[in-house]
Amino acid sequence: MSVLPRNLPGKRRSGRWAAAVLAVAAGASLAVAAPAGGSPVPAATPLATTFADEFNLPAGTPVDGGKWQLETGDNVNNHERQYYTNSTSNAVHDGQGNLVITARRENPGNYQCWYGRCEYTSARLNTAGRFTQAYGRFEARIKMSHGQGMWPAFWLLGDNLGSVGWPESGEIDVMENVGFEPSTVHGTLHGPGYSGAGGIGAGYSIGGRFADAFHTFAIDWAPNRITWSVDGNVYQTRTPADLNGHRWVFDHPFFMILNLAVGGYWPGDPDGSTPFPNQLLVDYVRVTSGGGGSGGQITGLGGKCLDVAGANTANGTPVQITDCNGNAAQHWTIAGDGSIRALGKCLDVSGGSTADGAVVQLWDCNGTGAQRWATPAAKDIVNIAADKCLDVIGGNAANGTRTQIWTCTGAANQKWNIPA
Repeated sequence: MSVLPRNLPGKRRSGRWAAAVLAVAAGASLAVAAPAGGSPVPAATPLATTFADEFNLPAGTPVDGGKWQLETGDNVNNHERQYYTNSTSNAVHDGQGNLVITARRENPGNYQCWYGRCEYTSARLNTAGRFTQAYGRFEARIKMSHGQGMWPAFWLLGDNLGSVGWPESGEIDVMENVGFEPSTVHGTLHGPGYSGAGGIGAGYSIGGRFADAFHTFAIDWAPNRITWSVDGNVYQTRTPADLNGHRWVFDHPFFMILNLAVGGYWPGDPDGSTPFPNQLLVDYVRVTSGGGGSGGQITGLGGKCLDVAGANTANGTPVQITDCNGNAAQHWTIAGDGSIRALGKCLDVSGGSTADGAVVQLWDCNGTGAQRWATPAAKDIVNIAADKCLDVIGGNAANGTRTQIWTCTGAANQKWNIPA
């Protein structure tokens, strides 16, 4: 177990630090195959789950040491107030399918912090030396802590941290929340020249408090591209072009971290309104390979955008064309497994039909042939199982016209501009 170092310059806002001796995990590779017609396209290889912790063990069970290590110590660099312990008092399975990370106003071990005798305990878990990966989808379903001074996070650090230090190693904050913003989370990149308060990122807000329900936080990470989403809603994509000339350091394996900090430069200290004990519940953490890919708008007939009707995430929602508006219902990820994704779900042929005229819809991703697509250079989008093209019904460029699959004809209503 690593003790948080005390000799690194302080970071402000969303920057963080971990020390560990790290093992390198090889990134997954994607095969190439030739579909009907002979055009080489990415093979329809299923998404491979490379890491999963569902936290389904009996109540009182400690964190799985084969997947996570529990860090111990304080953190002077952010001026956080807690002492991280390896006790089940601070991190434990609840027997209801969750990991519970609990921050307590206590000091049972007479722990000493940078400011004197520690006032709080909490937990911080990482997968360093156990699991690292470059690229793919990193996802966690979390119910937030709440209150002034609380600072929960799900984030990644480069596995070369021990040799090059921070921020050279890179940091990807999948989700951070500070208690004084109960309705907002932040996703941020940190690297050389854009660390600490200079991190590159954005916030995402909802109508209520994140602490009132579980929410799913994810990144889809591909070479030179990282996309953030909350509950399937994409809210930012970052590429090297966003770094103002600084270096992109996100093309090597990273490890994951879950923690609940108390106090610090960004959230400020707790006050009399802050509830203790204070809990962060984690339903699962999952990582897949092949989930990363290019993302953005797909445009077709009349310059219109491929669109999920009404931005509705219900299974069976029609996929149509309409004026481009930049919202999440028009942000599609061309994934390495052959799927095309928006709002956390997949482009799908209704009923798995291979017949001309089968309508296209949004559906839970399930890896079937109805959701496997090729995107050859001819600008077709071809359903591999049916060997038919994504088609705007009737060649009608009006807003709201549905899409279907149809025998490929080379007509304008089957041509699409795919994000690079």
